[in-house]
Amino acid sequence: MTVFETSEDAWLGGQLRLKQPKRGYRVAIDAALLAAATPLQPGQRVLDLGTGVAAAALALAARVNDAQVDGVELQPEFAALGLENIHLNGFQNRVRCLQGDVLDLPTDVAAYDQVMMNPPYLASGGNDAGMDTAKRIATIEGPARLDDWVRAAASALRSGGGLTIIHRADRLGDILTAAGANNFGGLTVFPLWPKAGEAARRVIVHGRKAKGGRLALMPGLVLHQANGTYTPEADAALRGGALDFTPHP
Repeated sequence: MTVFETSEDAWLGGQLRLKQPKRGYRVAIDAALLAAATPLQPGQRVLDLGTGVAAAALALAARVNDAQVDGVELQPEFAALGLENIHLNGFQNRVRCLQGDVLDLPTDVAAYDQVMMNPPYLASGGNDAGMDTAKRIATIEGPARLDDWVRAAASALRSGGGLTIIHRADRLGDILTAAGANNFGGLTVFPLWPKAGEAARRVIVHGRKAKGGRLALMPGLVLHQANGTYTPEADAALRGGALDFTPHP
C-alpha cells in the first residue's frame, strides 16, 4: 500500500474534519454537491461507490439523521483514510468504508435505498502524462467503465431505489444511455453552471430503478457569482444543505 503525506482539513463549512493526501487527489466540491443532491430519509441505506476518503458518505450521514451509509473504494490507501475519517468524526456506528471494486461489489444485492457515485470522469486512453497513480485511477476510467458503474448501482438497489451521479456535462449522453440500458427511469438532469451565462461543465443525474417516467431537465445550480464567490444556493449546499431535485410542473 502506498504511503503518502496527509493533511487534516476542515470541510463542509467546518462540520467535518478530513484526512486526505497533501498532493495529488484532493476532495473537491463535487463530493459535497453529490451528497446534497442525494435524496435520503432517516434510517434508509445508501451506497457510495468510489467513496475516496469517505467525504460524500460523511456529508450525507451528517445531513440525514440515522442514515446508514456504506462507501466502497478501490484504492486501499483511500479506503484506509476513509475509515480514519469515519472515526475522526464519530460516525463509526452509521458509516462504513469497504475496500472493493465496482466490478465485484463486497455488498448485499438489492439492499440499498439509494446509490450515489462520483466515478472517473475521463474515458480511458486520455493523456495522463505526469499524473500520479492515485489521481489517475480516480480520474480516468480503468477496467470498470461508466456502464459498469451504473450496472453495479442497479444490482445494489432495491426496486424503486434511486441513483444519483455527478459527472462531466460532455458525458451526459453516455450517462443517459447507461441508465436506460440498466432499467433506470424517471431521469432528472441537474446542470451545474460555473457562472450565469456560462456552459455547464458538470451535471448531476438522478433516476429510479424502475422503467418508465419522463426525462426532466432542471434549472440547475449556478455555482459562482460574477465576483467569483459562491452563490448563496451553492454555499448552502457546500455547508451541508440539500439540493432540490423535485421536478416542478
